Amino acid sequence: MATPLTVAYHTLGCKLNFSETSSIRRNFENHGYLTVDFEDGADIYILNTCSVTEFADKKCRYEVRRALKYSPQAKVIVIGCYAQLKPAEIADIPGVDLVLGAAEKFSILNYIEGISKSSGKGMVVAGDVKQANSFIDAFSFGDRTRSFLKVQDGCDYKCTFCTIPQARGNSRSDTIENVLQNVHQIAEEGVKEIVLTGVNLGDFGNGTEVIEGAKPKKEALFFDLIKELDQVDGIRRFRISSIEPNLLTEEIVEFVTNSDKFVPHFHIPLQSGSDRILKLMRRRYLSQLYKDRVDWIKSHMPHCCIGVDVIVGFPGETEEDFLETYRFLNELDISYLHVFTYSERANTPAESMEGKVPTDVRRQRNEMLRILSHKKKVAFTQPFLGTIRPVLFENTTEPGMMSGYTDNYIKVMLPKVETLINTIGQVRLIQFDESQEHVVAEIVE
Repeated sequence: MATPLTVAYHTLGCKLNFSETSSIRRNFENHGYLTVDFEDGADIYILNTCSVTEFADKKCRYEVRRALKYSPQAKVIVIGCYAQLKPAEIADIPGVDLVLGAAEKFSILNYIEGISKSSGKGMVVAGDVKQANSFIDAFSFGDRTRSFLKVQDGCDYKCTFCTIPQARGNSRSDTIENVLQNVHQIAEEGVKEIVLTGVNLGDFGNGTEVIEGAKPKKEALFFDLIKELDQVDGIRRFRISSIEPNLLTEEIVEFVTNSDKFVPHFHIPLQSGSDRILKLMRRRYLSQLYKDRVDWIKSHMPHCCIGVDVIVGFPGETEEDFLETYRFLNELDISYLHVFTYSERANTPAESMEGKVPTDVRRQRNEMLRILSHKKKVAFTQPFLGTIRPVLFENTTEPGMMSGYTDNYIKVMLPKVETLINTIGQVRLIQFDESQEHVVAEIVE
């Protein structure tokens, strides 16, 4: 019997990428390939890339070099957003053997036999992103605790800083029926929490296939999906990943408020607190709508965790624009920030805009908001110290300890009890460790 070929994987970027890598891995395993750790040296390396920032591009190059360090003769295949946007550039990276675009990455097994290790340029199979016009479902099994479930892909928005529509195509979604089938399969694996993911999650409901020149029929709404998921047995928690403020309706908030399964946690992109910059970004809302959404959430769920995406250093962002963003966030009842430093992306309107912000100023603004994020996290967590909340227990790399998240996304650490891993139990929140940004907790008998 032939020894099975080994495959190692590395994923860069968003939860959506993690769900897709996991599905690709399962497909390989179903065809007889053996999954190994990246550092163990594999026959094949699959790198699933992101291209949201310039750093992500550099990270891809680094991972190619790292793969070849562990296995110099390995076949290296690059997929993902960076692969769709810049396939020729990736093919020139020494050691890359195959680059697959958005429409081709799920057919990766069809190309394995056709590639050979050579010192020449890697083979590129990446068509126009319009060919990525059908929805391919995916979900992750990183461990038995949590799964990222892809329910939507692509985006019809035209934000001036973003390359995602160029990398993933138009908005399209799974059907509710198929989502429910996947959820039942995930539940059978013992997973307790599902995180719903997509490029523009709140736009769920467009058809599973996009026909060029015609917008797909809206077959359902995100609200319809979560109502159905709330009835599924076996999954204890559903968490909504990033959702646009203009698509986060009062109806959705009220539903989550009264749900036993959907947790009180929203991540809502803002990008800027300056209406002038929001207009330059071509966002579909202004700051007042964003504030109204946060106020509505907090009026229904004062304990709800709210995360925010924000970009600093966008072209034309003056010191006053930035301070307006800072003040807006400082006064908003939010829980933490994900801060991104703007970086120029090819073939976006923002790339050619006037008023480029110096790199050192971008970094300074980033640091100011990171400090603000820490203050927000402390302020959000403090009122819960001494209270009891439910936690999904999971493994951690720290010896003798286990970690977990409360329903409202407070990270806790406590002494490990092996039998509690992948169960939900009650803990008392004791003390906030500011340096590690987690809470020391104890189990409530």
